Amino acid sequence: MTTLTPGANAPVDNATVSVTVTYTPDSGQDIDLSAFLLGSSGKVRGDEDMCFYGQKTIGDGMVQMTEVSAGRAVFSLDLARLDAAVEKVALTATIYENRSTFASVSQLSVSVTGGIEAAIPTAGMQESALILGEFYRRQGTWKFRCVAQGFAGGLEPLAKHFGVEVASAPASSPKPQPASAGSPAAAPAPAPAPTPSSVNLSKITLDKSRSSISLEKKAGGQYGKIRINLNWNQQQKSGGFLGFGKKSSVDLDLGCLFEMQDGRKGVVQALGRGFGSYDQSPFIQLMGDDRTGSVSDGEWLHINGDRWSEIKRIAVFAFIYDGAPNWSATDGVVTLFAPNQAPVEVRVSEEGGQLGCCCIALLENISGEVNVTRRVDFHRDQEKLDQAYHWGMSWRAGSK
Repeated sequence: MTTLTPGANAPVDNATVSVTVTYTPDSGQDIDLSAFLLGSSGKVRGDEDMCFYGQKTIGDGMVQMTEVSAGRAVFSLDLARLDAAVEKVALTATIYENRSTFASVSQLSVSVTGGIEAAIPTAGMQESALILGEFYRRQGTWKFRCVAQGFAGGLEPLAKHFGVEVASAPASSPKPQPASAGSPAAAPAPAPAPTPSSVNLSKITLDKSRSSISLEKKAGGQYGKIRINLNWNQQQKSGGFLGFGKKSSVDLDLGCLFEMQDGRKGVVQALGRGFGSYDQSPFIQLMGDDRTGSVSDGEWLHINGDRWSEIKRIAVFAFIYDGAPNWSATDGVVTLFAPNQAPVEVRVSEEGGQLGCCCIALLENISGEVNVTRRVDFHRDQEKLDQAYHWGMSWRAGSK
């Protein structure tokens, strides 16, 4: 084991390495991890060289953010196949919207495959952005240096420091007020789309205080490819005396109920191999099935947003196919990505009791717009979810 202090370095394999950043989560802040591919000038070559929550794969797949959960993020770097123009890969951490400083983070560390550990000292650190470390080329080999350098101002000035062209932030809007009984909450106005040559650093978290948002309506009601990602911590601690504190895997599946404008209804899920179709009705496709959570970026649903006019509503759910229901331990997060729009995320933070199915979000076609509402309610199975949302389908047991 090699333990690095700030400024120290160690050689790494010139192959694929995994980098895990762990920190003590704080309910009052949201820490974002990013990676930047830098040339000899110390700048990115273009905005596609920034890996963050809105762009998790860069460099033709050579750098990926493969896991994001409360207190943990994992990157995969194929150093041997990185473009020769890339001389450094900088890893950073920022506190979203500068809501706190890193002095409030009691533990922050970086580990690199091959036995490299770097504990980042945060005591007294008044910055809300931090350069954790960097991989750099030296005489044909790669090394990792612990940097631990604070940076004032958060993610936007840090991204600009590395040469990223950042989209202008939208004008602030008043905080939405709770809806009166019996009336729906008004959806916040969507952020304007950035120009094609700029990166949108905004993200939207739907929670109990802000539960709904409408995506920006495109000309002709077309939205392009809408991608929904489910990621989670695949290892849970076993409970009880016989568990001895060991960890067991959990199989968390992504799926959805759908209803078309013509009244047709159905389900897209791995159970029964109902993977759906992107180019044909229902214009929703489950992209494979991750049985362990070990697939690099979790599970994905793709929705053909150019055919949104034919879809009435979609209930996105996660189902614990294998393993005891313990939703809070999964650190599950569902993120919706739409072209030129801020990512929308919903975190599965509630316990859920012994119920194995969670309805995470409801997507509804309201006057042609995609209205996204956080649900995070729990049901025994998909049939009970169907009944709760009045879908009215017939169910039978299935298997994968």
